This record gives sequence, structure tokens and C-alpha cells, in this order.
Amino acid sequence: MSVSGNVSGSLRRPESIGPPLRDDVILVEVAWEVTNKVGGIYTVIQTKAKITIDEWGENYVMMGPYFEHNVRTQVELVEPQNPAIRRTIDSMNAKGCKVYFGRWLIEGNPCVILFDVGATAWSLDRWKAELWDCCSIGIPWYDREANDAVLFGFLITWFLGEFVSQCEGNCPFIITHFHEWLAGVGLIMCRIRKIPVATIFTTHATLLGRYICAGNVDFYNNLAYFDVDREAGERQIYHRYCMERAAVHCTHVFTTVSEITAVEAEHLLKCKPHMVTPNGLNLKKFSAMHEFQNLHSKSKMRIQEFVRGHFYGHLDFDLDKTIYFFIAGRYEFTNKGADLFLEALARLNYLLRAHQSRVTVVAFFIMPAQTNNFNVETLKGQAVRKQLWDTANAVKEKFGKKLYESLLTGELPEAKQMIDQEDFVMMKRALLSTQRRSLPPVCTHNMLDDSTDPILNTIRRIGLFNHPNDRVKVIFHPEFLSSTSPLLPLDYEEFVRGCHLGVFPSYYEPWGYTPAECTVMGIPSISTNLSGFGCFMEHHITDPSAYGIYILDRRFKSLDECCNQLTSFLYSFSQQTRRQRVIQRNRTERLSDLLDWRYLGRYYTHARLLALSKAFPNNFSHDIAEISASFHYPRPTSFPPSPSFSSASSPRYSDSDIEPYNEEEEAEIDRKNIKLDSMLNLIHERNKSLENSFTFKTSSTSNTTTPSRPSASSSVRASTSSSKPADPSDPNRMTNSSDPKRPTSPSTSRDPSKLTDPNDPSKPTDPSTSSDASKPTDPSDPSKSNNPSTSHDLSKPTDPSDSSKPTNPSTSHDLSKPTDPNEPTNPSDVNKLTNPNSSNWPSKLSNPSRDTNPSNS
Repeated sequence: MSVSGNVSGSLRRPESIGPPLRDDVILVEVAWEVTNKVGGIYTVIQTKAKITIDEWGENYVMMGPYFEHNVRTQVELVEPQNPAIRRTIDSMNAKGCKVYFGRWLIEGNPCVILFDVGATAWSLDRWKAELWDCCSIGIPWYDREANDAVLFGFLITWFLGEFVSQCEGNCPFIITHFHEWLAGVGLIMCRIRKIPVATIFTTHATLLGRYICAGNVDFYNNLAYFDVDREAGERQIYHRYCMERAAVHCTHVFTTVSEITAVEAEHLLKCKPHMVTPNGLNLKKFSAMHEFQNLHSKSKMRIQEFVRGHFYGHLDFDLDKTIYFFIAGRYEFTNKGADLFLEALARLNYLLRAHQSRVTVVAFFIMPAQTNNFNVETLKGQAVRKQLWDTANAVKEKFGKKLYESLLTGELPEAKQMIDQEDFVMMKRALLSTQRRSLPPVCTHNMLDDSTDPILNTIRRIGLFNHPNDRVKVIFHPEFLSSTSPLLPLDYEEFVRGCHLGVFPSYYEPWGYTPAECTVMGIPSISTNLSGFGCFMEHHITDPSAYGIYILDRRFKSLDECCNQLTSFLYSFSQQTRRQRVIQRNRTERLSDLLDWRYLGRYYTHARLLALSKAFPNNFSHDIAEISASFHYPRPTSFPPSPSFSSASSPRYSDSDIEPYNEEEEAEIDRKNIKLDSMLNLIHERNKSLENSFTFKTSSTSNTTTPSRPSASSSVRASTSSSKPADPSDPNRMTNSSDPKRPTSPSTSRDPSKLTDPNDPSKPTDPSTSSDASKPTDPSDPSKSNNPSTSHDLSKPTDPSDSSKPTNPSTSHDLSKPTDPNEPTNPSDVNKLTNPNSSNWPSKLSNPSRDTNPSNS
């Protein structure tokens, strides 16, 4: 950190990144997850560290809690080089605190300051009393997590106040970024004690929202009608809710990770976010260039080896025609959509059997739960597979040696001479060991409470027991994946690469890292319009399904309608040929740039500049409209990679079908559709904005509330451009202005010109898909196709027999209106794939708690 007591030194970035920044502005990021893996915020902070270091250099420092078991493996403790920080740490340690300085051993190697909250427990009562006197927030003695949050917050405030005093009047400008309610007390006390810092508060998921959704209620349709104080009090988290809400209202800049979470925060926390800061990934970890297809093939072979052992004795299906679906994450049965996935699998099984499909689907559930150990039957299957492999290798070696000796003598061998009786006996014994009377197990482990497990109980109800007649097989793996596992020796990343489709039909998902990780690895995925990832992709891509991002509508549909739509997605994907899946994986992988921190980091940059302009208005100026144009992908020009939804009754596509597709040409078109030429230009542009924004404003008045600052010679106000498109994180785009009682779906917050009828020449067409707005686009021309979700008259159903006009089921109707159950709502409705009156059709969902009442929609 180059900021010292006299604010000397120079902060410079690598030459490839951009020009130097001012050295009197430092960034402090505060989170309970710094070096402490608890949840998804750990991934956010860890993956963002490299791009933040490239931008801020040594003027970036993180603050978190000290846990010895984490520090031993993740942190290198060193002496701080900055004199002011060293004096601050020494002063606090001399007064009874335990403060540590080190380097976090991750990419970027950022500086971290860690506080031992347990060592300052002697101050807990005094600090809780001060919090009550200042904010009227009382913390009960039994809530240890809230007590830790109080200790952590006051230590942060103590450090920042001490650091300002140690700078001896030449204090640098400080930006403090707090994540989640556990760090919120520090923000509150910084404002109460009037410490001169700019503050940012980011909520990755509202505390009350998590608790309410865990109660299996119709959350989003009643969002505007919750009595938040009563709801928090009934769940005994009122004090936590008050801490979070106070931090939101005290901060200079309030941000959330997605538009759907912004709507939630506006109703539950009573504050509209200033902007959205989406979560990204460090693509260097997942980068495989053109090798991701080969990595998919290698990982798929390893999954096939597990499947061979798991289904021994019942391996009567073709592995070459087997596709692998998976769902992964925390074991939140309803919030993560596992209930919906299981119901859709039951209906998919019926469809595949009814159409006598040769495709087999193996669905993995990777959700950690309490178990005793591995299932004996599962381990036996892997042992039998290994025994067969060893037997085959032994026979092969003997056969090869005899063949070699026979050929050396110049004679062609006879079959009886190559395999003798001993070999036949050994093979027969190995074959008899594969006999099995029981069905392959559904769960790979012995569950601690098998009778009440929601996944197993649902499987018992729908009857998916891995019977030979079932075309859908289910494997529940209630443990995190590991390469050292004796059962499925694969890391999570390798497992994802080997699967064909990730299914994440979440009901409550503020962002969603699992589908994002699938995307950067080139694996198609199913998400929902209630997840931050789904909303983000709907905003940036004209037709997400063409790029392997299927968006399920869970906001304005009943649970049964959602299940039908998910079933149609799964069935259509299972009917793809191998070539179509390869094409779709290529398209999915090209969306990686959208999720790169080098692109999404600009939202954090603008949040910091906005905080500076609010905290120090005499020194900084910034306009949120500065955010430059975002990526936008139109529909691909070639034939869609997936068959139309009406093809279920037509002959199955063969792998030899020829489709007009050229990977290089399509990739070049996608690259041209990116508004900026390259990510490097984006970084250069952002750095120029930073350099201008970090210049003092010329003013005759001075800020009397801040300490003395070093002078500057000139001031440049950040320029804005009215020609740029609207900021996707603009909070004004999050609510429906026509109905203040009800939030608008994120999928409807697009440019209204994209919702016009292309057959009406008086209305403009989507500029991302047509070069001449005065002429309607010919929908029959695949190279000039508009958004399929808006390219037809919404008052008329789409002809399902016309495969040249495939529609996106998730956006093919007006989301601002409730679904009429008496009218066809979806051209991909699974009822059109088979006879809806058939008695073999599985029953509707039995859980009515989330069915949307059309009268209330």
C-alpha cells in the first residue's frame, strides 16, 4: 500500500492496463468472508481480487475476521510496509486487540487486515450499549453470530478512525465497501462517528428474503404486501434485520447483485438501490480456448465409467445415446428448484417412453446432506466394474502374446488356440459376478434420516427407481465432489465439463454462480427469471435459448405450468443430435466474456466513483449515466441448434443431417456484435474515466468536515454521453411505473422497441437485429431473424409445425399480464407433444403453496 503519512509515492498499474491513478485514494473492502469460506460472497471476493489489484495496485486492502485454521493455509503474515497502517495496528494491539496484517494467497495476492473478534469480547457489552444508544438496535445475548457482527463492526470502525488520526492531517480519500449485514455495523458506526470515508453497501441476498422463501410461501407475488417488521419478529431475526436496514439507509451508495434482488430490496429494506453490480468470474481459471470440447469428452468418459459400475447388471442402455443432466448447490429443496426438477423428470420419463426414444437421461443431484457413509451397494458396483476391467485386460494380454507367437511362425491362429478353457472359466466367473437381483440404488450414500429426506420422498412418490424400463435414471450424491473420492473421483469443475446440461430452476437465487460456471465451461444450462443470472442473460441476449441459456418463467406462471415448460426444455434438449449439442456448446462458451470480471468490474468502478462524489462533493464529480454500452448478442444467423418443439411426432434427426453452420463465420459475427472492439479497449476507456474522475474540482469553498487534503492543479468533470444506451443497472428500470404496488419482471425492462410488431412498418424494429428500421424483417430469413419471442403477433398462437420460426418459450408471452389458464400459454407446451387426455400422464404437482392464483396475478 503506497499511501503513507505524507501521502507520497506513486500508484501505477501495468502498462497493458492503463494510465496511473492518483495515489491519495485507497479502497478498503470489508466482508466476513475474507479468507473465510462461508458462502457465495467468498467466491465473489476471491475471483474479483485480481482485476481489483490490476486497477488499484497496493492501494487496495481487504478486512475480515481472523480464524487460525484459515490463516494457516491461506494467508502469509507479513509486516505492513505502510507506516500509517503499521502505527495503527501497533496502537490497537497495545490497547488489547489482536490485529494481523498479511497477504492472501490467491491470484493477485492482495493485502488483508484480519481482526480476532474473540480477543475483544471484553468490549462486547459496552459496544452493544453504544449501538443501542445510537441506533436503538438491541442485540440478544444468545445470538452469537450477531454478537460477532457487533465486535467485527466496531473493530473496523476503530481501525479506520485510528488510521485517519495516524495520517497526521494528510489523510487520503478512503472508499470502504461493506458486504452483507455481518459487516454492516462497521458502516453504521463510521457514519455515526463521522469518520471521513465514502461508503458502499452491497447486499447479495436480503436477510429477510432468505428466511421468508425458506418457509415455502408465494414470495414474489406478495412482495409488496409483507409486513416486514412482523415477518422479521416472528422469525426472531428482527435485530439482524434492523442492522441490515440501518446499513442500507446509512450508506452513500447501495448496490445489489441483480435486478430481481433490487426489486426485493426495495420492498423489504424500503430503499431502492443506486445501481446493480453483477457477480463475475475470473475466466483464467476456466480458460480452455479450443480445448473445452476435448475436456468435455474426457470428463464424460470418466462419468461413464462411474455409470457402468453403478448400473451393473442393468446396463441395458446405450451409453453413446445417454445424456447427463445435473443440479448442484446448497440442499434447499424448494428454493433451488429440486422439487420442480424431479417433477419434470417424471414427465420427461413418460414422454421418452411414450415415443419409444432410444435416448437415456441420467440426472445427478449433487447436494450435500447428512450421511453415515457410502452405500455398500454403490461401492460394490465400482468393485465389480474394476474386476471386469482387470479380467478383460488379463485375457487381452494372454491373447496378444499367443497371437504374436503364432504370427512369428508364419501361421494364422485358430480361435480355439487363442482362448483356452482357463480363459473361458475366468470370464464366466466374472460374468456371474455381474448378476444383480436388486435395482441400482438411487442414493450413493446412507442418509442419516432417510425417511424424511425431501428428495428421496419425492422419488418414492413419482416412482423413479432406476427400473430398466425407465428412460430417466436418477443418482442422488449427497456430498461435495472430490477427486479423492473412491466412488466418483472427479472435482466439481471436471464433473460439470463432462455433463450435457445443468438444470437450476431456482425459486430464490439472487445471482446464481452454478449456471455462470456452466456457461464459461461451454455447458448449456436452464435458469429462471427469478435468478439474477437469468435476468442478466435476458437483458444481454436477444434469444438466450439459441445460445444454450434456457430461461424458465417462474414469476408469472403456476407451478404446474412451470413444470410443463421445464419438461419441454428437457425433452427438446434430449432430442438434439450430437452435432447439434456440439454447435450449442460452442455458442454457450462464446458468452464467457459477458461474465468476465474485466467486463463486470466496471459496475464496481462506477459505484466507487459515485460514492466518492457523494462523500466528497467538493473534490469529486461523477454521473452514473457514464456506464458505457454493454454487450448484446442477437440471434445466431445459422439454423437453431435444437429441433423445433413440434418435431416430437416427426422422424428423429440423424447425426448425418446437414445444417447450414460455419463455426468461424458465426463466431466472427458474434465478435462484431460486441459494442467495444475488445476487452482491453474497455479497460483503457474505464481507466481514462477513473483518471479524470480522480481529479479535484475547482471550487472556492472547502469542505470543513473533512481533514486537509493535498492540492491539485486542475479539475475535469466526468463527461457523459446521451447517445449511449440505458444502464442495465438503472434502478428506474426495476419497477413498473404503471402499477406502484407490483414490481415488474426483469425480463420486461427492455427497450420497448423490442416488443413491437415487426410486420408494422410504422414501428421500429430491434436495432440489434436489423440495419434498416424502416422495413420489417423477413422472419423466414435466418440471417435476419428478430427476437423469436417478439417476432409474431402475441395475440395469436404460433404455428408449431413451422420449424423455421422457433420461439423462446420463456419469453413468448407478455410477462406483464397474468396467464389465462383457458388459453394456450406456450407454443412449447408439453401437452402438444402427446395426448393430454392420456391416462398415463403423471398427475399434477401436489404442492399448492406456490401455485399462482390467476386472479391475483
